[in-house]
Amino acid sequence: MGKIHPLNSLRRSGAMGVALFALLSMVGCQSLPAKEFETFTPMAIEKRRMDEVKVRWLVRDDVAQYCAKGMNMSQEQAFLTPPVACAMWSVAAKECTVITGSKTTHTALGHELRHCFEGHFHPKTGS
Repeated sequence: MGKIHPLNSLRRSGAMGVALFALLSMVGCQSLPAKEFETFTPMAIEKRRMDEVKVRWLVRDDVAQYCAKGMNMSQEQAFLTPPVACAMWSVAAKECTVITGSKTTHTALGHELRHCFEGHFHPKTGS
């Protein structure tokens, strides 16, 4: 799946998991600032990571820990800014998995879905 932007994660075990992780990118979003509720202009099709994507939605009670581990966040960093959701994608397979908690918002789900198409769209200084 895709690389994790400063907002993503993935956990796999065994050698196959390590190989799979190397092919993946993930994004785990710690917070959703007010700016997330503003409109935006989607990237042009030719600039997107993927244009046609098979999407899976994974709901986990441990979303913060799951996403933080996939992002290789330190325990302190994960405690201070726990991810509320994340996205993992594979450009080669044209697949993306959005991970949220059992309680989420349309904004969080849409934000992570945008990662499936556009990859890392956050400014380098923001989340």
